[in-house]
Amino acid sequence: MTRAPSPPASAATKDHTELTSAEELCELLGGEPHPVVIDKVKQHLSPGDLDLLARSPFLLLSTSDARGNCDASPRGDVPGFVKVVDSGTIAIPDRPGNRRGDSFHNILANPHVGLVHLVPGSKEILRVNGRARILTDAPYFEGMTVAGRRPVLAIEVTIDEVYRHCPASLRRAGLWQPETWTAADSDTA
Repeated sequence: MTRAPSPPASAATKDHTELTSAEELCELLGGEPHPVVIDKVKQHLSPGDLDLLARSPFLLLSTSDARGNCDASPRGDVPGFVKVVDSGTIAIPDRPGNRRGDSFHNILANPHVGLVHLVPGSKEILRVNGRARILTDAPYFEGMTVAGRRPVLAIEVTIDEVYRHCPASLRRAGLWQPETWTAADSDTA
């Protein structure tokens, strides 16, 4: 898929101050992260992670192509739709959609992916970073059949990092609080 090059910085940004160094970023963030924040990153799913995946009906899949052009794609199905192959590997079944295949094209060019798993009504957020490959069959495909439809493709992810993310963004957004929601728009998909 061909994408347009990034536009040049707008003339309207000439009065903006841009952050350009990791040192300045660290200073603006208030210093180095607490060791607990660093130490929570693992390479394998914990029992708590497995429980969250079993309850999660939704994730966001982030990919980028060989030139660094990024894409984020929502994926959803019945709770537990993500197959845990082993403690260091998960698989995401593909379900019929718009047939653009942006994530697949990107994975073919660059296997690095980032996932954010959510459970509606829960403050839990599970982040997974890893390397993906696209499978057309595997012994576990039958177990990912939903409504009589076996997936044709699945994205298998070897986990490099897995960790729980701070729920402050969900709280600030009021994501699970219906009184904060705007009026529903018509389905445009």
